[in-house]
Amino acid sequence: MTQWFTGDNTFEVQQAVQARIVAFGGTAERLDGTTLELKNIPDLLMGGTLFAEKRLVIIKDLSLNSAVWEKLPEWLDRLSDDIELILIDTKPDKRTTIYKEVKKRVEIKDFPSWGERDQLAAETWLVKHAKTLGVELDKKLAHHIVMRVGLDQWQLASALDKLSLLDEITPDAINNTIEPNPSENVFQLFELALEGRREDVHDMIRTLELIEDPYKLFALLSSQAFQLAAVANAGPGDAPTKDFAIHPFVASKMERHAKRRGPRGAARVLQSFAQTDADMKISKGDPWLLIERALLETAL
Repeated sequence: MTQWFTGDNTFEVQQAVQARIVAFGGTAERLDGTTLELKNIPDLLMGGTLFAEKRLVIIKDLSLNSAVWEKLPEWLDRLSDDIELILIDTKPDKRTTIYKEVKKRVEIKDFPSWGERDQLAAETWLVKHAKTLGVELDKKLAHHIVMRVGLDQWQLASALDKLSLLDEITPDAINNTIEPNPSENVFQLFELALEGRREDVHDMIRTLELIEDPYKLFALLSSQAFQLAAVANAGPGDAPTKDFAIHPFVASKMERHAKRRGPRGAARVLQSFAQTDADMKISKGDPWLLIERALLETAL
């Protein structure tokens, strides 16, 4: 049997691999597919060893090794019944003939990373995973954790590990124990600007300057500005949450500011960010000062 795990959700991939290892009950052979040579393939895929009848072979990133990858379909046809093969590739090229040929011969499972549309799935997973740690977590607390940590499963699992050590899990305990992710920092910063809290914007910029990359942070801020414009310009029959993949929670918070600003006000904010983007690309000034300028213009 051959399984092919694809996708960039490395947490889910690791869980799937670990489940197969446990079910196998023996020692798995782990190999880096980028370093394999054709001469290694017969020994890997054609039968057991003197010490074990059954084998579990795990090969990572074999699709990056063109010399072996091109020959893989014919070797899969000759795979020994005594061997269970697991292939792991983050982003195989689906346009190639070899991809299509391999796909015909394997059981493929895709593990994509969670996006904004997967908020509910992340919260449901948190509640379920918490039980495995002996922690009771309700839906409201799970929502609070996701909004603070984000949708990366490694970070969510790490947050749960920390919270499992507490006597009681409350929103305040979560805030005091778990560091917020950059997206939450960005949303708080953008909200401060929308509310006209210029001094708070200045203070938060000085703090973020010590821990964040300005270009990454500005990209996230620009996304917030775009979402504000999308909500502000939405008509009675429009669905910005669906059309622009805006999370309903974010859209609901944006709606208040969008109503107050209106389409013209939102357009001015977007125009200010567009000008800042152009200035940053030509290094017209210190990036943090340019970001602060855009936010202070937003706060007018």
